[in-house]
Amino acid sequence: MAQFDYPVQMEIAGATALFSRPDSGDSPVSYPAPTYSAVKAMFEAVLWGEAVEIVPQKVEICAPIQWHNYVTNYGGPLRKPDSIKKDTNYQFYATVLVDVCYRLYAVARPNFRKDNLPPNAREWDSKTTAPGHAYQAIFNRRLKRGQSYASLCLGWKEFTPSYFGLFRETTKVCTDMSDIKIPSMLRNVFPKGYKSEYQAVYDTDIIIHNGTLVYPERRDESV
Repeated sequence: MAQFDYPVQMEIAGATALFSRPDSGDSPVSYPAPTYSAVKAMFEAVLWGEAVEIVPQKVEICAPIQWHNYVTNYGGPLRKPDSIKKDTNYQFYATVLVDVCYRLYAVARPNFRKDNLPPNAREWDSKTTAPGHAYQAIFNRRLKRGQSYASLCLGWKEFTPSYFGLFRETTKVCTDMSDIKIPSMLRNVFPKGYKSEYQAVYDTDIIIHNGTLVYPERRDESV
């Protein structure tokens, strides 16, 4: 852990989750565990601050991995023009995870790309010598109170959690889970953080071992 890194952690559970594999096309299939960017978004949903960078470290799987077929009627703007004209829905298929529970770990560190910060974030950053420490303290207070900056979700926005908060004593990591190999896993689509350009980044040869997925460290994302 780097000098300015401050650990944060939380537990999240829900009935349904979808962390889409890009190669699964218009019938998305979930990865067996949350992506790096999904975990990052969950922490930022509790507390968002442009002056701090959230760097996911690992996720512990605390419920058996179960896939389920999911069908919904889509009526949004991505339908074919004829469907929009006739006001007909598109039947959307997905392979989701059900009855999920995770323990999430990350660190909060200063956002060293200060040129991209908005004025209010730059002002806040100038008033503290340890923004990561400040984020950690505020995050923990909000987590205990069940407060969030935005609605948390498990991938898709409609897949809201049944619980998010401190680690529960009854939750156990699935340490007896067989190793699961993921040849390629989407990491991030905005690797340079706040106001960066789109760039899909993947991690390769990821292994879920004893119920734990460790995200590779990439220093180029935090300089």
